[in-house]
Amino acid sequence: MVMVLLAVVLAIATACGANNEGTNNGGTTNTGGNTNTDMNTGSNDGGNNADNAGENDGDMGDAESTLEKARAAGTINVGFANEEPYAYQTADGELTGEAVEIARVILNNLGIEEMNGQLTEFGGLIGGLKAERFDIITAGMFINPNRCSEVAFANPEYSIGEAIAVPAGNEMGIMSYADIAEKGAKVAVMTGAIEIEYLEAAGVTEDQMVIVPDQNAGISALQSGSADVFTATGPALQSRLDAAGDSNIERVADFEQPTNADGESARGYGAAAFRQADAEFVEAYNEELQKMKESGQLLEILQEFGFTEAELPGDMTAAELCG
Repeated sequence: MVMVLLAVVLAIATACGANNEGTNNGGTTNTGGNTNTDMNTGSNDGGNNADNAGENDGDMGDAESTLEKARAAGTINVGFANEEPYAYQTADGELTGEAVEIARVILNNLGIEEMNGQLTEFGGLIGGLKAERFDIITAGMFINPNRCSEVAFANPEYSIGEAIAVPAGNEMGIMSYADIAEKGAKVAVMTGAIEIEYLEAAGVTEDQMVIVPDQNAGISALQSGSADVFTATGPALQSRLDAAGDSNIERVADFEQPTNADGESARGYGAAAFRQADAEFVEAYNEELQKMKESGQLLEILQEFGFTEAELPGDMTAAELCG
């Protein structure tokens, strides 16, 4: 009787062992919806590794750069600072500006036919790029080391400095902010403008400054004789001179660029910016920008928005400016 019972127990144990072995093997190879804890352990060890390997292989196989994705989709999101003449919306709703038109040409040449341009506040550009709301950002953004630590800049498309306008003939011989200080000239400057800091650094006194509410008022001050000089950034000043159409006032061509209070050049270089992982895109963008420089197309677009040959970036590169 004892022998019979032992045989029965042994048979049951053998059957249970076979079932457990089969379940564990099934857990290892089956990535389906197992609910048993042991099965889940097997499924997680084997199934997840298999899944992860498959996903990783898929990611590696399907991974596309931003440039490749944009080419495939035929469209790309570009963030622009809402600042004339760099990027702005016309009365009929068209997005245009120096940065807009340059980007449009380059992207089209890269095989991206549609540019989804979005106007935003300047302060939101870099955050929007990092959050992938935009794939490129541009319009009035100077290259500097601080920004270079956050984004990858293309080479500059323009170089912008300060400019002055004077009565035609420039009888006072004003060629710099220092000349304004030394000759006791009156200078019209817009309220809150960075030029006030540069003028002070050059020794221009407060009572020499004619503070005006906007750029048009600066032109008016020059025309009326209440100011001997009007100063603003190059493109802004040129756009107001063009609008005025007054042959009695002129821009000083060989104006000496000022420095700030730290003795640093006030001249800035503006460019498009990309995520730091998009080195391929930056390189391709730079190649097309260089072609525009060499063909004269870059200057043509700049001139449409009040820039002159003096605002071309020359051979300056983002690498030099980032330091």
